This record gives sequence, C-alpha cells and structure tokens, in this order.
Amino acid sequence: MALFGDVVMPGADSVDPHYLPPPAAWLALTEPQRVALEVVSLASVRRLLNNLAPGDGHPVMVLPGFLGSDAYNASLRRFLSGLGYKVHGWGQGRNLGPRGNALESLMERVAMLSERYGEPLSLVGHSLGGIFARELAREEPARVRQVITLGSPFGRGRHSASYPARLFEALNPTDDLPVALDDLHRAPPVPTTAVYSKGDGIVNWRTAFQNLDFAHGSTQNIQVRGSHCGMTFNPTVRYVIADRLRQAMDDWQPFSVSGWAKVLVPKYG
Repeated sequence: MALFGDVVMPGADSVDPHYLPPPAAWLALTEPQRVALEVVSLASVRRLLNNLAPGDGHPVMVLPGFLGSDAYNASLRRFLSGLGYKVHGWGQGRNLGPRGNALESLMERVAMLSERYGEPLSLVGHSLGGIFARELAREEPARVRQVITLGSPFGRGRHSASYPARLFEALNPTDDLPVALDDLHRAPPVPTTAVYSKGDGIVNWRTAFQNLDFAHGSTQNIQVRGSHCGMTFNPTVRYVIADRLRQAMDDWQPFSVSGWAKVLVPKYG
C-alpha cells in the first residue's frame, strides 16, 4: 500500500526522523469483520446514496489499491456512473506497483480519456491507487481536474507505517521506482482531498493525512469512520466522493457538514 524511500527501522545505525509504527494489531486483525460491516451498512442505505444530486457528467477514473484490480472497485464505479459521471477503471490489471511502464501507461490512458471527452478527469484512488493519482496529477496537471485519495499512505514515514510495505518493496525495488520519492508527501498542483480513517488497520492514518505545510489552498483532509480495505464500500466515503466530484472545476469549495452528520465525518479541514 505504500511507496517509500530510504526509511530505516529503529535499531539501525540511523533512525528515520519521520518513523511511524504500523496500526495496532487489533485493527489489522479486525479488518475483515469491519469490511463486512461496511458492506452491510452500504446495502442498507444504497437507495439514499443513489438519490444524491447528480453531477455534471465529467470523466472520472477509479484506481485500485495494492494487489487490487478494477474488479474490486466495480461497485464504486457503478455508483458514480449512476450519478451521471463517465466512469472508467484504471485498465492496468492487478496493481502491483509502479514497476515496468505502469505509470507511463497510466499517463497515456489519462491523455486518451481527456482527449476523448475534451476535458480533464477527476481521479479517485484507493490506497496505492491514490498515490498513482497524485503522481499523475503532478505529471499532467492540465489533464486532471482533481484528486481524491482513500487511505493512501503518501506521507513521510510510510514504509515503517504500512504492513504490506516489505512485499511492495520486494516487487518494486526502490532504485527502480519512476517517481520522486522525496516529493510524495507534497500535494499535487490540483484540488486534492485526502480521506482517512483512524480505524485504518493496514497503514498508519497519519501517512494518509496531507500535511498542510506541503499543501495549497485547494487541499483538504476528511476523516471518516471505518476500515482500510472497506473504503470503497463505506457509505460515508461514497457521500464524500459524490460531494467532492460535484465541485465546479473553477470554483472549488471545501467540504463541510453539520448536525448529526458530524458523527460520521468527525473531522475535516
């Protein structure tokens, strides 16, 4: 779930000054049960979500997390299609990281879709997919309307703070990564929303939080309640995504809620 650079674990000669531990073991162990709860809760409110105000129909690409594929995001894509958007998967098979020419192929896909529709795309990325989305926006800001990340560990300390980090490193040797690792924590130059959960059992939530010292005025963090693997099924996350996608391209406004909704979205800003 994480792109990472030269992070050194405690006990070595030098310690990463941005070291963060992975989530508590009980959070990781209860991920399957909490995902199931999110799926059940989604089913109970699906009709309400489907009745949300439609969007303007602009193109949207949804990118899966590490080891995931477009199949995992199919339900989210159907939901967004139902709101009137032109929705596409990432079209790269299983997400094993930026090995080979994965990032280059994605840039070509973004260019193709942007040219097809004559306007920039919104990118919605779960976990590692969100890191891809941020890098695509950094490389092709004129083709990306906005970025929404869901539990994406782009922040400093991401290596030590992620359970799947060592598997990621085995599949993607650091020296071969086609990205500027030292810049991953900086917000891309487009409207950017980072959705995170303190109940994340896969990555430390602090790495999925945009440090506003490395952000701009159209950047926001939104906290939700839920798991990591269930982000795309979480009803609150879907509500947030729908709200963010409805923002006018030339008049981005920060997310806000009031009343009882603050129970579901306890913090944003």
